[in-house]
Amino acid sequence: QVQLVESGGGSVQVGGSLRLSCAASGYDSSSDCMGWFRQAPGIGRAGVAAICFGGNDTWYTDSVKGRFTISQDNAKNTVYLQMNSLKPEDTAIYYCAASTFLGRHGGNWYLYADSHHNYNYWGQGTPVTVSS
Repeated sequence: QVQLVESGGGSVQVGGSLRLSCAASGYDSSSDCMGWFRQAPGIGRAGVAAICFGGNDTWYTDSVKGRFTISQDNAKNTVYLQMNSLKPEDTAIYYCAASTFLGRHGGNWYLYADSHHNYNYWGQGTPVTVSS
């Protein structure tokens, strides 16, 4: 049974930083792709960042490029999202996701990284609140 457990969410002021963690069990984080999504009130779940092939390939949505970094520790089976220079619009519930088939797209996997349809396991979510 696959379980994804997120941690690290919280409340910060504008410009602050947080690091989210997603510990996977029953799933090899280096075997395919994992991602982070977020959902703000009244808005659908949106892809934030993803990582594939043991950490060799990454993808970011435009709004977080240069501020967020996704990484993974294969020995700990854990994926991280380092979030710097946080803005109020980053406020959302952040979800970790894992896929068993996204990597089948090979070098074009990033074209599909932002769709929640391409992930088959999800964590429970961790809230992030950025206040001004």
